[in-house]
This record gives sequence, C-alpha cells and structure tokens, in this order.
Amino acid sequence: MSLRKYLTSRVFGVQVLIAVAIVVALAYLFMHWLTFTTDHGHEISVPDLRKLTEEQVQTKLDELDLDYELLDSVDYRNDFPQFSVVEQDPSPGTKVKVGRKIYIKVNTSGFSSVKIPNLIEKTYREAVPTLRALGLDEGTVTYVPNLGKDMVLEMRFKGRNLKVGDRVLKSSKIDLVLGDGKMSYQEEENAADTLSVPIEEIPVNEQ
Repeated sequence: MSLRKYLTSRVFGVQVLIAVAIVVALAYLFMHWLTFTTDHGHEISVPDLRKLTEEQVQTKLDELDLDYELLDSVDYRNDFPQFSVVEQDPSPGTKVKVGRKIYIKVNTSGFSSVKIPNLIEKTYREAVPTLRALGLDEGTVTYVPNLGKDMVLEMRFKGRNLKVGDRVLKSSKIDLVLGDGKMSYQEEENAADTLSVPIEEIPVNEQ
C-alpha cells in the first residue's frame, strides 16, 4: 500500500483518533495530578495572631493546617501583653495555601535600659531627637535664667538629676532644664559668684 493510500485509509484515521484520545487523557490526568499536589483553589485566610501567646498561635494554626516560625522578639510595647505576638507575616486576612508558614515576632518581658547621652549645652532641638532615637520621651521642660537660650542645663528623671551614662528604662520621660536666654554676661558672672543663692525655676507654661 502506498503512503498516500495509507494516510487516507480508515486504519490510519483510527490510529490518529486513538493517539489524540491518549494525549487528551494524559493531559486530563496531569492537570488533576497538578491540582491535587498544589491544592489548587483551596486557600485559607490567615487569622489575626496579634496579642496571642506562642502556645495559642500553635493551637490556632494547627486547626487551619498552617505552620509558624518565631523570627525574633521586639522592643517591649506596653500596648501588647508580655511574650505575645506583635507582628506577623503574612498579615491577617491574606489568602494562603495549606501548610504555609506564618512568621511572627513577639513582645519582650519588659523595657530594656539605655544610657543617658550627653545633652548638656546642646540645644533643645538637638536634644529631643537624640532622646527619641534612644526610645526615650521628652518630659517636662523648665526654663531658668541663663545666657544660653534653649540650651540644656540639666537632665532629670522623677525629680533627680541625671548624669551622662546613667541608665533608665526605654519610654522613660526625661525632664529638661533649659536656659531662657534672658541673662546677660554680667548677670551670669554675678550668679556664678553667688553660689549660696538658689536660682528659681520658671516653668515653661508660665512664660
């Protein structure tokens, strides 16, 4: 039989149909296998894990066939319970596949301490960013007669004077005593000579 007759014969047509059917069947089975292995279409909404303990996180994620990994602890935040989740990735509400790992960061047990920097004779504008960079807050600002306007003369915490290198807890409020810039050079020299005369402080809200 010639090639031309074979290509137009019924036998060849049947073989072509069988080959096409086999290819379609294999493609169908492959797609189903791929769907099964990737769990296509089965997504889970990530729960909100914030303020949960690590044990509570594990229980909650086990129920959803999800996993987690503890990345690190963060600086203490008093708006979260100790050792509770502060940050998570992916964020709550994100759709993920079964078995996805959720990364968490937990709160520490309390504020860490920091050393007081040297702010003496720094300006108020220089002092405040320095405090905030260390995790400290600005407390009460008080003015006293001094030649240097807005210059830091003293640092205080809960009524006591602080020295450079003293340690306080993060988020502590540091009170600043500033010069009011209203004293002349002569007055400053006279005040230095009169050590027995205390300098009256002028609260900022009374100026």
